[in-house]
Amino acid sequence: MVEAVQDAGVVVTGAGGGIGAALARRFAAEGARVVVNDLDPERAKAVAAEIGGIPVPGDASAVVTEAKEALGGTVDVYCANAGVAFEGGEASGPLDETAWAASWDVNVMAHVRAAHTLLPDWLERGSGRFVSTVSAAGLLTMIGAAPYAVTKHGAYAFAEWLSLTYRHRGLKVHAICPQGVRTDMLAATGSAGDIVLQSTAIEPEDVADALFRGIEEDRFLILPHPEVAEYYRARATDPDRWLGGMNHLQRKWEEVR
Repeated sequence: MVEAVQDAGVVVTGAGGGIGAALARRFAAEGARVVVNDLDPERAKAVAAEIGGIPVPGDASAVVTEAKEALGGTVDVYCANAGVAFEGGEASGPLDETAWAASWDVNVMAHVRAAHTLLPDWLERGSGRFVSTVSAAGLLTMIGAAPYAVTKHGAYAFAEWLSLTYRHRGLKVHAICPQGVRTDMLAATGSAGDIVLQSTAIEPEDVADALFRGIEEDRFLILPHPEVAEYYRARATDPDRWLGGMNHLQRKWEEVR
């Protein structure tokens, strides 16, 4: 059992399935009191019933106040897990501004709004934990999905900023950056996901395990796929070579689309 989360009030957004459900189950197994949030009320209720949690369905951007009340007034851990992914968005192709707006709202601004609401209490008492499910796309990129790649960079940047700004005031921040995870979102990536992600895809429970190792070790960056560290290093030290490699994957994808 991880002492840091025992009896903690935990909120997990997008917890009706996939990574979110795995996180909710793991926090509950570790003795936390868990609010299960999802846009789909039935999925939220089902996971909550399974783990003895509290279903609070609805938009992840507006869940904090109701979740706080459900937990008796205190949120100790907030898992900003809900996310959306859309294909396309490239400058030379069709520009779907609705997809871009939704991506910014769910993948970035929902995190900002939650932190804005939670930080006053956390800073006053000198403790709090913000968990951001980012994706390796936030460190690297994703072919064929400009809104996803760009906004996941934003999610990572915001988590990083929270950590550097408030760690001396008791805030713990974790950015989870997996590659492929066997979820509905991965299935929806189609041929791009087949090329880039499927061969090394892991289970949602593996992501939860990685997070809890990171909590025990007090690490910011959580890499369920350790090889992402090497890709991230290559991107930083030789960006042209890295871009060439990614362009090779892009051309491979174009051949099979």
